[in-house]
Amino acid sequence: MPLTLQEQFGQIDIYVFDQILRGNIAEGMRVLDAGCGYGRNLVHLLREGCEVFALDADGEGVEHVRQLAVSLGAGLPAENFQVGLIEQMPFPDAFADVVICSSVLHFARDDDHFRKMLSELWRVLKPGGMLFCRLGSRIGMNFERVRGHTYVIGDGSEWFLVDEAMLLDLGRKMNAVLVDPLKTTIVQDHRCMTTWVLRKRR
Repeated sequence: MPLTLQEQFGQIDIYVFDQILRGNIAEGMRVLDAGCGYGRNLVHLLREGCEVFALDADGEGVEHVRQLAVSLGAGLPAENFQVGLIEQMPFPDAFADVVICSSVLHFARDDDHFRKMLSELWRVLKPGGMLFCRLGSRIGMNFERVRGHTYVIGDGSEWFLVDEAMLLDLGRKMNAVLVDPLKTTIVQDHRCMTTWVLRKRR
């Protein structure tokens, strides 16, 4: 009996799904989900034979992803799924074909923390590889500034928010190729989420 879409893809981010449809994330690639949570973006990749690695500060989330990999018959070692911080990842340089960092970077404490996380994401990416980020931004809505790049969003939370100029400048400094134009979803009176996809030059 064929799988339902829910069974095949889980609660995947629609913009990660878009990259799969376009062949930018495919079978056989080494994919690192940095800030994996409970693995919402990994169900299809585990099913389809990607060499998946994942990291999160939440041990329960990492254990859930380990069990998910087992339940889907991925045949991956438990050591692929590690508890740790994005700004101090235990993976070597030029490690992954694809690095996913979805809904994490806006929890940066300040500019320094944000840049350390971004530097690590870029370090572990192979030349020619793709970095997929989805993060809170100020593109399309105004928010009350708390300090620096930290703002209060609609539910009262404090998020580190980027803007278009900042992302484009960072990409230039990283000598990155912008895979897609910046795409921002505005959640009415609450938040803006921007998808930022970069390729590392060979």
